[in-house]
Amino acid sequence: MIAFFGRFQNILQARQLTVQGITTDGSALYPAAIRAVWGDVPHQICEFHVLHDLNQAILRAVAQVRKQLAAGQPKLKRGRPKADQRKLVQKRQRLQQKISNLFEHRHLFVQHHLTASERATLQRITRGLPHLRVLRQIMDAIYRLFDRRCRTATALAKLAALRQRVQRFTKLSHILKGLFCVNVEKALTFLDDHLLGATSNAVERGNRRYRKMQKTIYRVRTYAHIVARMALDLFRDAMMFLHATTLNFLHVARANP
Repeated sequence: MIAFFGRFQNILQARQLTVQGITTDGSALYPAAIRAVWGDVPHQICEFHVLHDLNQAILRAVAQVRKQLAAGQPKLKRGRPKADQRKLVQKRQRLQQKISNLFEHRHLFVQHHLTASERATLQRITRGLPHLRVLRQIMDAIYRLFDRRCRTATALAKLAALRQRVQRFTKLSHILKGLFCVNVEKALTFLDDHLLGATSNAVERGNRRYRKMQKTIYRVRTYAHIVARMALDLFRDAMMFLHATTLNFLHVARANP
C-alpha cells in the first residue's frame, strides 16, 4: 500500500496537485500507509461501512430476541389440543405472532427515517420488549451523529455521551461494541470539510462497473486498457453537466416544437 500510494503521490506532484483529504473503508491496511506518505492528512472512514456494521449488530440482536421468544413457547402434545390446554395454545399463538412481526418488520429497527405509521408499527411489535425500543432510540442517536449541520467537535461530544449511555448496560455494550471502535470517530471527519466525501461509494461503483465490464469485454484486463477506460470515465464525469444540459434542451425542444 505504501508503494502504491507513493506512485500515486508522484503522479499528483507531476501535475502540481495536493491531497487535501482521503476517504477509505474501514480496512486496517490504510492508516499506516496514509501516515507514511501524507502525514496528518484528514482521513475519513466511509460512513456507509460504519453504519452497515452497526445495523448488522442491531439486526443480530433482534434475531436473538426472536430465538428467545421461540424457546419460551409452551410445548404441546401432538394432535388436537384438549380443552384444558386452551390457554397454552393461545399463548403459543401470541408468541408466534410476535416472532413473525419482529421478522417481517425487522427493517424498522435500522431504517433511517420512519413515518408516523411505521413508528406506530414499531411500538406495537415491541410491546413488552422495552430493550428493543432502546435499541431503536440508540440507532436514531447514531444517525444524528452524521448530520451535516453539525461540526466534528459537536458530533464527537454527542458520541462520547452516547457511549456512556450504552456502557451503563452490559448487554447493550456487548451488542454495540462496534460503537466504541476508533473508526466511528474517523467517520465524523467529513463534518468539518464539505468537500470531503463521507462515503467511498463513488469508488465502489467504479469497481463494480469495471468488474461488470470485464465480464462482457475480455480485453479490459490489461493495464493499458484499464487506464484508457478510467480516462474515459473521468472524461464522462467531467462532461456530465454539459450532457445533462443538452438533454434538457432537447426534451424542451421536443415538447414545444
